[in-house]
Amino acid sequence: MNMMNKITKCLVTLALLNCVSAPAFSAQYEIEKGENLAKLAQYKDVATIKRNFAKQIALNYSVLNADLKQTLSQYKLVLNADQLPSLGMHTQQNTRLANNALQQLKGLPHNTGSLLQVRLASDKMLSAWQQGERPLFAFAPAGDDTQWSEIEAFDQYGDIHYLSVDQMPTQPVFIVELDQQKVQDAGIAVMRGILSANKFSKSTVSPKNQLSNEQPLQTSVLKKIRLEDDKEPWISGGAEIYAIVTGIDPTRDEPILDIVDLPYLDHDQTDYSPNQVLIHWQRYRWQAVDLLLMEQDDNTNYKTLAIKLLEISEQVMASIPDLQAQGYAIIPKLTNELLKAMPDEWFTNNDDYVDVFYTLFENKDYQEYKGASSNATITLSPLEINPRLN
Repeated sequence: MNMMNKITKCLVTLALLNCVSAPAFSAQYEIEKGENLAKLAQYKDVATIKRNFAKQIALNYSVLNADLKQTLSQYKLVLNADQLPSLGMHTQQNTRLANNALQQLKGLPHNTGSLLQVRLASDKMLSAWQQGERPLFAFAPAGDDTQWSEIEAFDQYGDIHYLSVDQMPTQPVFIVELDQQKVQDAGIAVMRGILSANKFSKSTVSPKNQLSNEQPLQTSVLKKIRLEDDKEPWISGGAEIYAIVTGIDPTRDEPILDIVDLPYLDHDQTDYSPNQVLIHWQRYRWQAVDLLLMEQDDNTNYKTLAIKLLEISEQVMASIPDLQAQGYAIIPKLTNELLKAMPDEWFTNNDDYVDVFYTLFENKDYQEYKGASSNATITLSPLEINPRLN
């Protein structure tokens, strides 16, 4: 009987302890849950990640100043985030988490490398900053850049300053941004991989239509290109332009979407003479293609973009009962469907439409030829590449 009483007392005591500790445990759980949600919110989108990093850099400016001044010069205005050794361990850990989130948001592989960088907005600011003028740390906002009303920036105390969207400030400003060339290189590789895996883009021509080694390659070379407006505010820096060449597969009733990087095309109102092979004609059924120029911006997920390109292409091809009867007229239809999808389905301040060239023909010379929107002007010339004679 005494043993039963002892067991009963123990059970009652445990029950009372559970009643007391349950609210405390629940409260601790809610606190941890809130902290985890707050951490996740820091990495919800590209603009938020850049904003948080800009504030961290600003607050740590007193210790980062030496790193920045030792590295930056008139020949180098950009510093990658992992080149800031004086960042504290906590900030470095946050930077790694931010980079992992950016890779996921952009649809890039985990081996892409560090994506965040700090750039002095203009070389004209360099002298004042080197002489001790205190800088601001800014970032490009989210959303459609035509709707931006102001640019948010932090000083070294974490206070917010608002800058003009259109007018670059005279005070030194460091911009926290993505390494756009690294992002675009990796993104184009992702898109090509997805398009190739879906058999809409092949690295080689199908055997039935493949030219023998004895025959020359028929190509078109981009001799010159100029943009009137690259769609970029001052805070966004140089443009990152790429092209989508659209045509029809030589042997199957499927579209070919070839992605071509134009990494040199940084600024508007500038003539570029790349002498770049833009079109490989043996890849297409007819002697005609369309050329769509796009500009990469922060929020593009390249994996999603490539999948969307494929979906739209499939829908267009499925809607045409007799492809052969339509001939190359199908190509502008495909391009127009891609253009129609952009504003509502793909883009906010994601990849911007720059211009489109409809129905470019093989073996035709285009001199100072304007796109449909008169924003891009190209000189495109045919080039026959002969095989090597051993």
